[in-house]
Amino acid sequence: MSTTGVRKRATMEELRSLRMVTAVKTPYLANGRIDLDTYDNLVNMQIAKGVDGILVAGTTGEGSLMTWDEQIMLIAHTVKSFGDKVKVIGNGGSNCTSEAITATERGFAVGMDAAMHINPYYGKTSSEGLIAHYNCVLSIGPVIIYNVPARTNHDIPPSVVEKLAEHPNLIGIKECIGNDRVKMYTSKGLHVWTGTDRESHDARWECGAAGLYSVAGNLIPGWMKELVVEGKNPSLNAKLAPLFDWIFHVPTPVALNTALAQLGVIKPVFRLPHVPVPIEKRREFVNLVKEFGRENFVGEKDVQVLDDEDFIIVARY
Repeated sequence: MSTTGVRKRATMEELRSLRMVTAVKTPYLANGRIDLDTYDNLVNMQIAKGVDGILVAGTTGEGSLMTWDEQIMLIAHTVKSFGDKVKVIGNGGSNCTSEAITATERGFAVGMDAAMHINPYYGKTSSEGLIAHYNCVLSIGPVIIYNVPARTNHDIPPSVVEKLAEHPNLIGIKECIGNDRVKMYTSKGLHVWTGTDRESHDARWECGAAGLYSVAGNLIPGWMKELVVEGKNPSLNAKLAPLFDWIFHVPTPVALNTALAQLGVIKPVFRLPHVPVPIEKRREFVNLVKEFGRENFVGEKDVQVLDDEDFIIVARY
C-alpha cells in the first residue's frame, strides 16, 4: 500500500457509520522509542475482534508525549499495515492552529481516513476563534471534533458545533461531557460518538449515539463491541462497571498502560509524566481479570501484579 494516494479514503457515510473505534495505546521499547512490533500486535488483536476503526496517537495513544514526526510516522505505519482492514483516524489536534493545519495536511498525505481535533487548550479562545480554528482544518479533509472539557478546561458550546456542522467535511463530534449532550445533538440529526466507556451503552441505545471511541477496548475489545454494536445489554454494562471504575480511577491512560503491562502484551515502559499505578491497584486489576476470566482480555500470558522495579520510566527518548 502506498502513501501517495493509491489507497481510497473512506467516504463520509462510511466514517459516520463507524460503531466501535479503539483509541489504541502506543507501546514503547526500553529506551522509550515506539515499539512498532508490539503496536502491530495490539492492532491485530483489535482487528481480530472486529473493531471498525483505530484512533492513532490520541489521548490514549499518548500523542501529547510524541513529536509530530513520531505521530505522523505512526499514522503512516497504521495506514500501510492495516488500512485495508480498518478505518484509520489520526490525531491532528493542537492548541496552535498553524500546527493543527500542518499535522492534518501531513496525516492526510500519508493516507489517514479522518482527523480528530481537540479544541485549543490552555490559551483557549472565543467561540468565534473556535469556529475559525476548526474551519481551517475542515478545509483540508474530514474531521471529527473532540470535546473533552476535563482536559481542555474549555467546553465547545453547542452553538459552535451546530455552526461547524454546516461544513461538508464535519463528520461529527466525539463528546465526553455526558449523555444529555449526546442526546441533544442526536435529536438535531448530528453524528455523535461518546468518548466515555462507562456511558457508552446508554449513549448508543438510549441517546442515539453512532458508537464509541473506546479506551477499555484496548483490554476487552470483544466485550466493548458487544456493548455498542450487538444490541442493548444492561447486564453486561453493569458487569463491566467495576473494570471501568478501575481503568478511570486515574487520568487516562495511566491505569490502562499498567494493565496492558500486567497482561504481558506490552513492555512495562512509561514515558513521563505517566507512571504506573501503585501495587495495591495492580493487585485489584489481577483480581478483576481472575473474576472476569483471563480469556476475555487481550493477550495470552498470565496476568501479573509486577514489582515496582519491573517498570521502566523514561524522561528523555
